[in-house]
Order: sequence, then structure tokens, then C-alpha cells
Amino acid sequence: MKKVLIIGAAGFVGNHLIDYILNSRKDWQVTGTKMPNEKINKDIEVLDADITDIEQIRTVLKNVHPDYIFHLAALSSVAVAWKNPQLAIDINIKGSVNLLDALRELDYKPRVLMIGSGEEYGHIRENEVPVNEDNNTRPGNIYAVTKVTQNLISKVYCDAYKLDIMSTRSFNHTGPNQAPLFVVADFCKQVAEIEKGLKEPVISVGNLSAKRDFTDVRDVVRAYCLLMEKGTAGETYNVGSGKAVEIRSILDMILGESEKQIEVRVDPAKLRPVDVPIIEADISKLKNDTGWTPEIPLIQTIRETLDVWRNTQNA
Repeated sequence: MKKVLIIGAAGFVGNHLIDYILNSRKDWQVTGTKMPNEKINKDIEVLDADITDIEQIRTVLKNVHPDYIFHLAALSSVAVAWKNPQLAIDINIKGSVNLLDALRELDYKPRVLMIGSGEEYGHIRENEVPVNEDNNTRPGNIYAVTKVTQNLISKVYCDAYKLDIMSTRSFNHTGPNQAPLFVVADFCKQVAEIEKGLKEPVISVGNLSAKRDFTDVRDVVRAYCLLMEKGTAGETYNVGSGKAVEIRSILDMILGESEKQIEVRVDPAKLRPVDVPIIEADISKLKNDTGWTPEIPLIQTIRETLDVWRNTQNA
């Protein structure tokens, strides 16, 4: 029996990861951490722990004695990080260092997956698309800077202290129950509200010309589990679909699922101070090392996400 610790289990990805493990890994025993004000309604052991408090992390590691650790705790919104860079630094950098320091104090070496972001690549040049793991990182926003730092520090700890650490650069992932801070969930929520008569038939959007690599979250957590089983320590893996899609196309797909006539209106508040034109992953390394490929088509993800918002009381 493998003891699995999911740090930051109450979030969007954490909930899907728990479901996937419970359904597919019968020999994995899952414990999840959360903040005191969060809830996890899953059939697992749940512990309160703040990643910014190293003593709490030490206590969790001592009590759980995990074989596998998924580090999901993060401030993961680019927009929120722009507004509160200090919080992003505290959680994404200082919190990760707290975990790494606690790990090197242990008398054994659990296997750890540190979750990074495709945003780390930043301003990708035309001849670099699709971008692979050896590409230069040129972070274009505060969130991306924190994740580049996490990746670099994790590699140093892996090499210096012989820790069993892998990292991902996970590109945009979406799916049912994602918060509307993120573009697909935001558009789906607005359409559901319009259909229910809760708002005028106008959808507010940001930059529609940006191209992003979207993967269903259920495919993403499957990749994470395969990396835990088959990935190589010290390596970084792109996790994505391998295909960039213009945000405008995603909007068109969502609008095409509704019978309402909806006006599209650009909201300046949704525009970022700096936006990267295209981000697309080269996922050959992940495929070669684990055999993973994405399975859920984007239109299915959109339909299921939209259905969740349609079935939500207040959209």
C-alpha cells in the first residue's frame, strides 16, 4: 500500500486527483491537506495545514509518512497574482521552500511531484512553438516568475540533497467545477447566467486573440499519477494537449452550445498588463516516459463544464 499525500487537496485539481486515485489506484491510501476554511467532501483522511507554516508541514509529513507527495498548493490565478504579488510569492515560493526544507530533514526520500505552469515559458518565439522543456523561460507575469523560481529551487534541492523530485509545467487545464477566475469556466458561467435570465445577454471577455494549450483536468491528473509511477527524478515534464487554441475559438464553441443570442463585449478589467500571444506544449517527453496521451476532446470538456454551471443554483 502506497501512502499518498496531496498538499492543497481542496482545490479544483486536488478534487479531481482524489477522484481519479480512488477510482484507479486501489493500492494507494490518500491523505489530503487543506486550509482550515476549506472543505474536502471525499472519503479520505483530511488534515489542516498551511503551506506557509513549515512547522505544520513538518507535522503532516511526520504523521502521514507518505511515499508519494503531490504538491498542488498554490496561488494559481495569473490575474490574482498581478493584484497581490506578495501573496503569490509567499504561497508559491516560500511555501514550496518550506516543503523542500521539511523533506530534506526526513530520514527517507518520498517521491514528490511539484506542479508548475506552462506560463513559465513566457514570451515564446515563433520558431520555438511547440515549446519543449529545454526551452528558455522568459516569464511574462508575476505568477510565472513564482513558478519558474519553484522549478529552479526544486531542481537544486533534488541535486544537492538527493531528493526524489520531479516537476511539471502544466499548461491550461479546465473542466467541471473550475472556479470562474479561469477563462473557460468564466465564459460558461456567464452563458448559464444569461440562459437563466440572471444577466443581460452580453458576455464580457478579455483578450480573445491569445492562443493557449487546453487540456481536460481529468487527463491532467491521470498524467500526474503516471509521472509519479514512471517519471524520472530531477526532470521537468510539460503536461498539455500539444495544440494551442485561440480563446476566440473557445468562446465560439461555448456560444454554439447555447440557443441564446449573446453579444460579446471586451471588458478592460479582464485584460492583463502583459499577455503572451501563444503558448503550446511539446508533450513528447511525457508521452515517451509514461505512455500518456490526452483522451478527452475540448468540446466534451466545454459541454460538461457548461452543464455544471447550468445546474448550479445561481450559476
